[in-house]
Amino acid sequence: MSFEYVNFGKEAIFQDRHVTKVSETISPFVLGDKGQIGIIGLPLSKTSISLSQAAEAPQKIRSHLKSFTTFSSEVDQDFNYVKIIDFGDCLTHPTDLTESTERLYKSVSDMLEVNACERYVLLGGDHGVTFPSVRAFSEKMGRVGVIQWDAHHDVRSFENGGRTNGTPFRSLIEGGHLKGEHLVQMGIRDFSNSKVYHDYTIEKGIHVYSMGAIEKVGLPSILSTELTRLEKEVDCIYLSVDMDVVDQAFAPGCPAVGPGGLTSRELLTSIEIAANHPKVMAMDIVEVDPSKDIRDMTTRLAAYIMIKFMYLPIY
Repeated sequence: MSFEYVNFGKEAIFQDRHVTKVSETISPFVLGDKGQIGIIGLPLSKTSISLSQAAEAPQKIRSHLKSFTTFSSEVDQDFNYVKIIDFGDCLTHPTDLTESTERLYKSVSDMLEVNACERYVLLGGDHGVTFPSVRAFSEKMGRVGVIQWDAHHDVRSFENGGRTNGTPFRSLIEGGHLKGEHLVQMGIRDFSNSKVYHDYTIEKGIHVYSMGAIEKVGLPSILSTELTRLEKEVDCIYLSVDMDVVDQAFAPGCPAVGPGGLTSRELLTSIEIAANHPKVMAMDIVEVDPSKDIRDMTTRLAAYIMIKFMYLPIY
């Protein structure tokens, strides 16, 4: 008995020997490994002020890497040689949110400590995971600059619920891990924030670009200006992508979905531009809730963003 057409314990997936899928180039981390890209999952969404199952996103996003090949026709380059190391997902505490946040910080710190990769992709989770992640980068890598794609400022006060997915950048600034002038916010949407938090961004010197400003000036011009400024002031640059910056037509699987945002193409192009800067070391992708998605539109877009970040700067 040969079981010629049965693939024990695995999916029945068509394979073309001339095609390499991104998922095929990823291997689990083993101590002593070296690679170009490191991936870690930060599956925490219990700090979300909106009902969210974003903790399920890291595995869901990874699953869509099998939908994309390693070949870029635009640059005529196959990136099948790029080694991607997966550090797995952080085990969060079932009830203690402070403990969970500390575990995320420790996991990112440990990943940076082994110095296995040149760049990192961090998969949330809600936007609250950016606080422990950037904290770890600031302690290990020096002065950090952050470019944030987001419909919201995420500088809410702590009085109305403590640390949440609405407080990561206030937490970083007031904790001394990030200077206000080293934070750039892209895609802030009208009628989506309060005057108090708008005034806070001005007080702290945060560089804010609304959707209106993006329409007038253009993302490439804004990114070029801000990257040139940051490179003189910081040691590394961290990209934080809240998927609700994208219009709900392109990313329906977000807890705070809304109209008037970026197109998927605009986001992808801007990530490619930013990722090409040599001081960019990391990118997180947050606020993807697979339970709210439609035909996996949002998780597929998140996977595509990963690929733009991982491959094209290497070319």
